[in-house]
Amino acid sequence: MARTLITSALPYINGVKHLGNLVGSQLPADVYARFLRARGHEVMFICATDEHGTPAELAAAKAGEPVADYCARMWKVQKDLADGFRLSFDHFGRSSSERNHRLTQHFAARLHEAGLIEEVWERQVYSIADGRFLPDRYIEGTCPNCGYERARGDQCENCTKQLDPTDLINPRSAISGSTDLEVRETKHLYLRQSLMRDRLREWINSKTDWPVLTTSIAHKWLDDGEGLQDRGITRDLDWGIPVRRGTEPWPGMEGKVFYVWFDAPIEYIAATAEWADAHGLDDSAWERWWRTDRGAEDVRYVQFMGKDNVPFHTLSFPATILGSGEPWKLVDYIKSFNYLNYDGGKFSTSQGRGVFMDQALEILPADYWRWWLIANVPESSDANFTWESFQAGVNKDLADVLGNFVSRVTKFCRSRFGEAVPEAGEYGPEEAAVTESLAARLAALTAQLEAIELRKAAAELRGIWAEGNEYLQRAAPWAEFRTDPDRAAAVIRFALNLMRLYGILSRPFIPDASDTILRALGAGDTDWPEDVAAELQKLRPGHGFTTPDLLFAKLDDARTAELAARFAGG
Repeated sequence: MARTLITSALPYINGVKHLGNLVGSQLPADVYARFLRARGHEVMFICATDEHGTPAELAAAKAGEPVADYCARMWKVQKDLADGFRLSFDHFGRSSSERNHRLTQHFAARLHEAGLIEEVWERQVYSIADGRFLPDRYIEGTCPNCGYERARGDQCENCTKQLDPTDLINPRSAISGSTDLEVRETKHLYLRQSLMRDRLREWINSKTDWPVLTTSIAHKWLDDGEGLQDRGITRDLDWGIPVRRGTEPWPGMEGKVFYVWFDAPIEYIAATAEWADAHGLDDSAWERWWRTDRGAEDVRYVQFMGKDNVPFHTLSFPATILGSGEPWKLVDYIKSFNYLNYDGGKFSTSQGRGVFMDQALEILPADYWRWWLIANVPESSDANFTWESFQAGVNKDLADVLGNFVSRVTKFCRSRFGEAVPEAGEYGPEEAAVTESLAARLAALTAQLEAIELRKAAAELRGIWAEGNEYLQRAAPWAEFRTDPDRAAAVIRFALNLMRLYGILSRPFIPDASDTILRALGAGDTDWPEDVAAELQKLRPGHGFTTPDLLFAKLDDARTAELAARFAGG
């Protein structure tokens, strides 16, 4: 049995995520995980909340809560939304867990022993108005590389260039907006990534099947300017994982915590350990996924993330894993995504612009959103959400194609033959032609999902649905019933089996609709099909079914216009 470890980039704790965040990592990972499970693979699908750093402290202060309480509450919010979107995580953990504390401190000790951590006195920006050192991302200014005026002190999100706060032109506090800043000395730990440059380049160059988006960003960070830079992995903050060498104190690092970007990826490992703990299993249960000396050598590890997370997953986290000198599992494939924009601009919480996950589920069930997002997933370039496109996806794909097929077939059968698969009639040349065509389409769909080409896979699935409608129109059982009821019965039996096939193939994309279809048909076997001809004989004559309610409701123009106005921002 094939074994696949899947991790989705950790959503940050400080608020509900928007649809762009969802389609940039968690949702595509879920589609892939569901597909592999249907193929019979053993899957470990891991995610967690990313809870440390200044944003969490500030969000908690704004909410008037202790930061630990705030993070616990927001973990529950994000977990409930993940469940609402039917994200099938094996475990949804927390980067503040005790497991992550111990593992992060362990890795730091190993890196120090390997000579890959250096204590550096640095001059860091201190905000007089805020009374604190400012983390890199809480200093804003103009990017010296591209001129973007809201670049952060760690990275320009416009050109993705790695920065130091002192590189910024006209820097200011992102907390208060104050320009009353001064540079003070403080000591921090640096991961000596530069010493790992050649080893990382060799490893990245060996990944010839990675998406161009992933490798191009990795090489940009490796080779631009002076190349891969050493990176600070500690901060002067209260909330975080205390700096220790394993279980021992780290002299001179009292009161400091590890930088969120050092500990967050380690949570992938820690969350798997949390999964084992939650199931009362010993360490061997999670180590077989992560340690190549304990079973992980036969695991395929796939990561999903937005393009802004690529540098940390192709360079910093691998430097941590490789630099430890221990037999940890490295990622085999990184599926990265471009951005989803909202009506030509960015999603914005402050401006009320765009749809966020909680709002989406208040408007329509999860499948509506899952389908449109995967059908338009930003793989090769940025994508753009508009209400007109969403309406078309709902009405044309879900309601008119899949929903219409299910409704026509079950209602016609009920009215003419009762709620059981008709017993008369044999399949003929028309059914043979459709079977042959669907066999080719299934092979294409399977290959696209294996390659994680999700937009192509969604288009292929829609084509499979459409073929059923086209067949029904040509075969016209309502007309045949008047002159040749046996032929009408054969058509409907074939169509009911098509409906079962659609329920199975649709499951990774729209799991609730799939459940409705398969439950109505009393079909319990949901393994991914291999032989279309055999699948289209599975529902035998006399097999009972129920006629499901409306599978998908259409969005009318008035409702679409109302939603567009509501989320336009201002």
